[in-house]
Amino acid sequence: MAVAYPQTDNSSSTTQIPLVSEDQEDEANLSRSLNHLETFLRVFGFCQYSFLSIILSWLSFLLLGIALPAVMIKYLSYCTDCEKYQINTFEIQVLVFQSLVATISLVCISHNLRKYGARKFLFVDRYHGHLAQFRDEYVKKINGFFRLLVIWVLPFLVLKIIREAVRVVYAPHHSWGQSVAILIALVVSWTYSITVYLSGCALFNLVCNFQVIHFENYGKLLERDLDITLYIEEHIRLTHYLSKISHRFRIFFVLELLVVTASQVVAIFQTTWHSEILNLINGGDFVISSIVELVGLIISLHAAAKITHRAQGTGSVAAKWHSIVTCAYDDTSQVETGSNCGSSEAANPGHLIHINYSESDLEAVDYVPVPTTTQLASYMSTYHKRQSFVTYLQSNPGGFSVFGWRVDRTLINTIFFLEISLVLFVLGKTITIYHS
Repeated sequence: MAVAYPQTDNSSSTTQIPLVSEDQEDEANLSRSLNHLETFLRVFGFCQYSFLSIILSWLSFLLLGIALPAVMIKYLSYCTDCEKYQINTFEIQVLVFQSLVATISLVCISHNLRKYGARKFLFVDRYHGHLAQFRDEYVKKINGFFRLLVIWVLPFLVLKIIREAVRVVYAPHHSWGQSVAILIALVVSWTYSITVYLSGCALFNLVCNFQVIHFENYGKLLERDLDITLYIEEHIRLTHYLSKISHRFRIFFVLELLVVTASQVVAIFQTTWHSEILNLINGGDFVISSIVELVGLIISLHAAAKITHRAQGTGSVAAKWHSIVTCAYDDTSQVETGSNCGSSEAANPGHLIHINYSESDLEAVDYVPVPTTTQLASYMSTYHKRQSFVTYLQSNPGGFSVFGWRVDRTLINTIFFLEISLVLFVLGKTITIYHS
């Protein structure tokens, strides 16, 4: 690629300043963002490209995500008369479901990254086309991935620290040094687990957002006067990518939904059957973990519904485009007919029907020439192509599907209200107001 070298007006000075082209700069920004993303995923054990990385990833997960909190819970269980501030069965069940959702995220994402690589997994490699056109949008979506994690992890981290600090203060069964060490160990382990879980959900959201960019551009593509076959081929390509995304994430989506629902149900049974007093200190982990799991599920549901909505919206966009083109042709034909009244020499090759007023023979009636068979056939052929294209889009709406079930707004509304009802029930059982 040629690089421009601007010269100064002074002929004696021949200093040339190389300018990096805009395409090279965009490519560098995208590569830098993808490297940052891959580094983040590598730190949390998602990039398992070799046998050594697999061992290190799962060893870190077992130590930080399971062994460390299990040891801390076992160590805290030696406290006597601490039921008011800590319920060990609650802690164990929270740890089990917290580890399950993190394991699902780690297994599914690492499998896809190991099989396809980061760029193919995200559909930003050059073989999927349109890379140069959407580099800026890709960078913005990758930055949105990190912003989404920060927005949700930090508030829950603050809540977790406050909850553990309050428990240490009200149940000082160890020295202050041991209590602080336990607090740090529990917070680090919990932060690692929920980051792994929410990273999987946010990465699914990122993949869907990349495809949303293409679907939004597809509507703009209709504004260009292209062959109908190109529109159909582009839509087939987009729906093919959607089917790939559905196939790669369906197990992740189903397992995440089942485990989160099971976690809420178990929390309901535990808080209902527990005969002792429940408060935000001894039952706070249930509340925090329930909200975190629900947030991850909402992120995934929102991404799936968003891409389904964009895919199904192409049918209405194409129908609108077809109507505008057809009506514009009719309106333009009428305008051309009226303009020929003032000037018989106004040529209009773009319209099929026009009125020819005879000036040589005053007795002759106005003559309306009949369009030729070729002109009518060409116009009707174009019309039928557009109509068949609209019918094709309406018959193949596309979208994210799980074993044939289309994840749209109706489905996620049902799931969301079911899950939020369970979370609110758990929250209501743990918020206790005492009356003297």
